[in-house]
Amino acid sequence: MSAALRRALAAADDDRIIYDLAGIRRQYTALRRELPSVAVRFAVKACPEEGVLRSLATAGAGFDAASPREIALALRTGVPMERIHYGNTVKSDRNIAEAFRLGVRHFATDSVQDVAAVAAHAPGSRVFCRVATDGVGALWGLSRKFGCSASDAVRVLDSARTLGLVPSGLSVHVGSQQMTSEAWHGAFDSLADVIEALGHRGIRVDHVNLGGGLPALGCLDARGRPLDPPLDKIFAAIREGTERLAEVAGHAPAFLMEPGRHLVADHGAVRAHVSRLTLRRQPDGVREHWLYLSCGKFNGLYEMDDMRYRLEFPAAGPGAELVPAVVAGPTCDGDDAYAHHRHPVRVPRTAASGDPVWVLSCGAYALSYMTQGFNGFSPLPVALVGGD
Repeated sequence: MSAALRRALAAADDDRIIYDLAGIRRQYTALRRELPSVAVRFAVKACPEEGVLRSLATAGAGFDAASPREIALALRTGVPMERIHYGNTVKSDRNIAEAFRLGVRHFATDSVQDVAAVAAHAPGSRVFCRVATDGVGALWGLSRKFGCSASDAVRVLDSARTLGLVPSGLSVHVGSQQMTSEAWHGAFDSLADVIEALGHRGIRVDHVNLGGGLPALGCLDARGRPLDPPLDKIFAAIREGTERLAEVAGHAPAFLMEPGRHLVADHGAVRAHVSRLTLRRQPDGVREHWLYLSCGKFNGLYEMDDMRYRLEFPAAGPGAELVPAVVAGPTCDGDDAYAHHRHPVRVPRTAASGDPVWVLSCGAYALSYMTQGFNGFSPLPVALVGGD
């Protein structure tokens, strides 16, 4: 966590989510340094905050949008339309027509039915076909809802050409919070097979979209230990893979990525507060501490059970006695709990109502997952530090 973000958390006197724009830009710069031949199209869904998007656009990023509203949000940053694509393979006729009206000419697809809809409502557009991966090694595999087989990808792009669209490229997604380099090797194997098969049909892809999947680093594993994804191996696999695809294609296609979590997760934090620390006997006879926070799954922390965010308790001070506790949000919903008895969080025994709690590395998806006020608990206000 940057010093600027820590100062902002310490200065906050009420709940909010805080983003460090300078930290996000540094992360973007570091990614471009590792993968200089790969352009970035930030996944808007990971952080639909206009200030964050504008900062990334100024740094040179484009955007992966999943709906007309996300397209409109991306356009408000001033980014050129050619740096925005409609990356969702799930879209209605109305979605396609509205995106086309907004100026989008580049659509993801994974079925002949979707291709037919794009041809009808966005004639002449460019389409890129998403090739499915198995998602092994990722926290969220994304292996069923999106993407098609290699053989179907050839059929989809052939159909696009027949219907007057431009079969421009391919895409993959190795799964969100992908923790292995092997997944990338497998993705490039699939892409190489499709590019070769397309070549036999006279279809020459001009770009390959490598999707998202690059992990955040600041969370904990199920045992409470720091994550240690093999980023060096992941970046090496991507560099080697792009070189291989250029050889298979017989030319150098443009390469894109759609990082979301990797750019913003570790540069956003929530300032929440303790509602109550209780000790209760459960129906099975087990006595458990429960720490209830002012912020839960319905106002920003939906992923906390999977991502295992770090918690800091600044009021407790160093050396405070800690007790294992289930951590939960404030609503009357039984699913609004983060850690259960198998993996409790250690919290200060003296935690009292009103004490501040810092939830770190939760900058990805927190805004996207907020309800409009479930049970009357309002969405968190946003604060930005480290601006231009």
